[in-house]
Amino acid sequence: MKHLSQSPLDPAFVQNPYPFYDQARASGDLFFWDAYDMPCAAGYGVVDAVLRDRRFGREAPACVAKPVPAHLEPFYVNENNSMLEREPPAHTRLRAQVMREFTGRKVHDLGPEIAQLSHHLIDQFPAGPFDLLGAFAEILPVTIIARMLGVPPGMERQLLDWSHAMVAMYQARRDRAIEDGAVAATLAFSDYVRGLINARRQAPRDDMISALVGETTGLSEAEIVSTVILLLNAGHEATVHTIGNGVAAILQNAVDPARAFATEISTNSTTNEMIRYDPPLHMFTRYALQDMELFGHMFRQGDQVALLLAAANRDARVFESPARFDVRRPVRANASFGAGIHFCVGAPLARLELNVALPILFERCPNLRLAGAPIYADRYHFRGFEQLMVEA
Repeated sequence: MKHLSQSPLDPAFVQNPYPFYDQARASGDLFFWDAYDMPCAAGYGVVDAVLRDRRFGREAPACVAKPVPAHLEPFYVNENNSMLEREPPAHTRLRAQVMREFTGRKVHDLGPEIAQLSHHLIDQFPAGPFDLLGAFAEILPVTIIARMLGVPPGMERQLLDWSHAMVAMYQARRDRAIEDGAVAATLAFSDYVRGLINARRQAPRDDMISALVGETTGLSEAEIVSTVILLLNAGHEATVHTIGNGVAAILQNAVDPARAFATEISTNSTTNEMIRYDPPLHMFTRYALQDMELFGHMFRQGDQVALLLAAANRDARVFESPARFDVRRPVRANASFGAGIHFCVGAPLARLELNVALPILFERCPNLRLAGAPIYADRYHFRGFEQLMVEA
């Protein structure tokens, strides 16, 4: 297995990791990334295969479990109850409850609400240059998922602050200040969600939190808290930067939005290309749950492997001219939402938000243009701009 050295903190890499991904794919099915001290997969076939292989999972086997530092216990108590970090049977039980609330009909019925909110946010755009992330891309998805869950209006900015602090734990630049911020956010967020849970037990409503606290779900309070936090965090973090990265790609590649969003078919093709071309999540890790040989490498139980989702999306064996942003590219699956039992439960909602909000954005703002070169934030393995300054 070839070793490759590349700091995820290198400014050039942060701004453009794709040349390194090209080198990684050319190294073979697996390569060893020295900075992460683990084997990695960059080709689509290998990434997809490992995502679907039940011999790999998110939950660390007992043989490699490490004691959690005392100052991080509140954060990991919450994480350990998350369905994202669990394997069957716990994962199956938790996911089943969530999927009852993410049915196709329930998600589809949110279309008019997404449209109304999109118009409302655009109505408030200032006359001069402004940050599209803060004015549109952040507020839209967090508002929608908060409404689905039953979080009272007016909490959107606080939810964003808590979410950003917690998600920062998975960045390469993590330090003690980030850790302390994540723990403080976890404690405050958990207390707030417990208050909502207690209120719904006393007076249920037609919302997801009420459904999760129902007597038939069998979920513990800790599991409900973790599930609500996961849905709020994951329900907007990725969509924010899919919108930001995708809008920038449209504006930087001279795409005609009127054509790109002319029909339902062209809209779906355009948003699918946005999701493939420059996704918000670039790496997802798995543990080997047993000893096995795969792609010429011997994995021992507890070994980790990193799956480079964005690299898989640029695999020329699957996507023709993958470095080109082509909104007419035939729609096909890509790696951005994962695969297998951990496939993103919110993928249909994210696609709906893109398919409804972006045609409205470009119809209402036909002269939308960049007001300066956007700079990617130093948040690897996430990818999104510090801000996206535009003029409408």
